[in-house]
Amino acid sequence: MALCFVWVQLLPMPRPITEDGSTAATRDGPVNLVIIDAGHGGQDSGAIRDGVLEKDLTLDVAQRLNQLLRAKGLKTMLTRAADEYVSLANRATAANEQRDCVFVSIHFDEGNRAAASGVNTYYAIRHRGKWPLLPSWLSFVQPVSAEPTNFESQSLAGFVQQALVARTRALDRGTRSEQFYVIANVSHPAVLVEGGFLTNDDDMRKLRTEDYRQQLAAAISDGIMRYREILRERENGMANDEPRA
Repeated sequence: MALCFVWVQLLPMPRPITEDGSTAATRDGPVNLVIIDAGHGGQDSGAIRDGVLEKDLTLDVAQRLNQLLRAKGLKTMLTRAADEYVSLANRATAANEQRDCVFVSIHFDEGNRAAASGVNTYYAIRHRGKWPLLPSWLSFVQPVSAEPTNFESQSLAGFVQQALVARTRALDRGTRSEQFYVIANVSHPAVLVEGGFLTNDDDMRKLRTEDYRQQLAAAISDGIMRYREILRERENGMANDEPRA
């Protein structure tokens, strides 16, 4: 994965881009804003094969996802809406300035073996900076699991992955926890989708088609909407359980 570089270049903060060009705002309720992060961009092409650039695929799927979510009444924010470079730090910072939202980063993979295929969804097991580690000399008092599990992101990843497999019939590579910068440094539920391998002939054949890229976007939308539905049901259940005077 081309996302694994550790260095981060700090550029001027880009203005969050919404469909109508205005600053994103949210309504009351669970997850009314979805931050869509098209991986790579500008001089960062991501994976490349036979003239196909990962950065172009991610932007195409991001724009399709943007349209689908807007059609369902959700507000959206794109971390980039064109072929431009945006640092990982700026992507995370832009997301952290918003409220009541989820963050979805879109990527495509490359494998060491041409046979590697399928889709998978990543989540960060913890958010950096949210639960600071104890000093090293106090390590003996830390619990076995050093930091709390990020259950919200793990749940979102599960719904997105389930929808990806159902929609595309691609090989299910499951959900995985990784501390990728762009999701580990977002304070909201955040996932990173790998929509296929550019190094696999079958995956590439499908990714070249608009229909398959539309299916990827529809699947991510399905997963987000299911996650939102569960949150709404939980909120309604908690409200009904409140004691009445």
